[in-house]
Amino acid sequence: MRRIDAQLSHAWMVRTFLKHSDEMLEEDELRDVQRTLYDVMLALGPTWQAQEPDAYLRQMRKKMGRLRAASAQFTQIQPEISTHTNFQMAAQSLRQAVLEIETILQSESSLHE
Repeated sequence: MRRIDAQLSHAWMVRTFLKHSDEMLEEDELRDVQRTLYDVMLALGPTWQAQEPDAYLRQMRKKMGRLRAASAQFTQIQPEISTHTNFQMAAQSLRQAVLEIETILQSESSLHE
């Protein structure tokens, strides 16, 4: 749970960067990515606050598809929106966080098999 939360801190920073970018006003798809990141983390909030690892991991598994899709969407649209290094690094950061969360979830699942 803590390892996933650490990775979500990267996703939160990407979300914050996108939310405050000028490009956000012009790009619906970028707003969709930002909203999805927010929604995923909002859904995990109660189980994090209650420090309920099993419920947190269940919720994360439910939301993983949406998180993965948001990362893929951002990776796809990022070059069209901006080639600035900030956008490139944000896309890379989000991809890496998603990959790490997937790895954590897979290792957690294999421990219970």
